[in-house]
Parts: sequence; C-alpha cells; structure tokens
Amino acid sequence: MKFTWKGVFPAVTTKFTDNDELDFRAFDYNISAQLEAGVDGLILGGSLGEASVLSDEEKFALLKHTARLVDGKVPVLLNIAEQATKAAVACAKKALDYGASGLMLLPPMRYKADDQETVAFLTAVAESTPLPIMIYNNPVDYKIEVTLDMFEQLAKYDNIQAVKESTRDVSNVTRMINRFGGRFKIMTGVDPLAMESLVMGADGWVAGLVDAFPKETVAIYRLVKANRISEALTIYRWFLPVLELDIHPKLVQYIKLAEVATGIGTEHVRAPRLTIQGAERERVLKIINDALTARPALPEGSWGRLSQLETAY
Repeated sequence: MKFTWKGVFPAVTTKFTDNDELDFRAFDYNISAQLEAGVDGLILGGSLGEASVLSDEEKFALLKHTARLVDGKVPVLLNIAEQATKAAVACAKKALDYGASGLMLLPPMRYKADDQETVAFLTAVAESTPLPIMIYNNPVDYKIEVTLDMFEQLAKYDNIQAVKESTRDVSNVTRMINRFGGRFKIMTGVDPLAMESLVMGADGWVAGLVDAFPKETVAIYRLVKANRISEALTIYRWFLPVLELDIHPKLVQYIKLAEVATGIGTEHVRAPRLTIQGAERERVLKIINDALTARPALPEGSWGRLSQLETAY
C-alpha cells in the first residue's frame, strides 16, 4: 500500500482483557473512533502499545487483525523495537507477510550503540524489506540520537522515508528541512510540542492523546495545515494540560485512563505496569475531567474522513 507521510497517525494502545489477553473487541471500538475522526494511519506496538511486554505472536496477531479491520482505509505500521539486528530483520520480513503498510523503526534497544553501529542496524532492516520506514528518533527515552550526519548516510535508502521527531528540540524540524529539504518527511512525535512542530513545517503528527481525543487531534492538525492558526491555537491551548500526560513515564496508564474517560478504551495494562491509584490517580483524573468540562466545539469540517479542510493542504 502506497501512502503519504502526512496527517495524524495514532500510536494506538494495546487493549487487554482483565485476564491479560488481547482484547480485540475493545481495540476495534477505539479504532472505529479513530477512523471516524479521520486519522491518516495507525501505528501498532509502539511505546504506547506496550511493545516491550508483547510476545511476537501477539504483535503479529494484532497486525494481521488490524490490517483486516481497516481494509485499506489507512496504512497500518508496525513498530520494530529489538535488541538484535537479526531479530529486527526477521520482524520486518514478518510484518510484510502479515499486512503491514510500513514500519516505524527504533535504534537497537538496551545496548547503547555508537553511531556506526546504529546506522548499520537501521540499514540492515532497510535492506531486508521493501516497506517504507520511519525512523523513530527519541534520544530522551531510548538514549540513542539519530543525528543529521547519520541521516545523511541513511538517505541513500529509498525506503527510509520519514522520521518520528521526538528529540524534544523543536528546532530540529528546521535543521532537518535545512539539511535535507523534503527528502525525509517529518512526523512530530511529542504531543506537547505538536502544534509548534507543525507550524515549523512538520508534515504530520504521530500522536498519543489522540487515542482518547481523536477529533480534537485531527482538528488541530488540519487547521494548522489550512493556515487557520488562531482556531487551532484555541483548541491546542485547551488540550495542552492533557497532552503533557504523553511525556510522563506512565504515559500508557495515563492515556488509557483518558480513553476510559472519553468512552473509547479500557484501563487494563500488562505487568509490570499497574493501573494508577490514590493521589496520583486523582491528579490525572482532574486534568482529564477539567478538559472534558471545558471541551471546545470544533470548527465545522475540521475532522472526519471527508473533511472540508483536506483540500486546503
């Protein structure tokens, strides 16, 4: 499936039953809400998808199920987060077999590879698959930065097409554009910096709180790209306290709690994660409920699969 690296790509949560099995029914309900809002792609098995605690069998069952569920309406990407190059290559090959439209690819996990080792890892995966690839550049959480010089080396691989820009330095959007023009599409990956990054030229948004607030997320993106900045800013300012839940170590629990509050998710997580309790729970719920109390009306046509704004960018 050919697709364009632009728009809103939810990093979807993995739903579990109360006995710790994949909950496809709850998953489907959330995906339906994402598609109704007009998202442009889906990413499985990322940080929010609890990739580190999913078995390979579960990852590919989820991929196969999602590809069948969306039936070509939007691209479905699988995240690759592996320790060994051999395992990452095997994952890329299976992803193609099970219906992935593309890949999100992290540098090696656990071992802090140097620049040469990181480039070798990323290129080995690129050489193993025809699928389009988005490099996930998140040195804050994963300790390895893919630098501009490293992207220079990766540019010769046609299927390395995009970057999930999660360095938390919004100026890096400009640095990438100045160095490479449009060679690498830029998908902002940090919710509380999303609008800033889009205004600076990012092509899309790999979003987290979209899992609970899909229409608002899509509306901000489309309004920015239609140059209706003041309207986007009104929604973004309302949304920011909730978006900041995306940069906490317990982002999975927090965002799943928001999904419950908006009626499109469940709170079950897989150990060692535990659902939040006590004062922490009350603090997060207050942020979510305050937002729901003041939830803004969205401009007509700013969300949905056939949005009026889609012709504006």
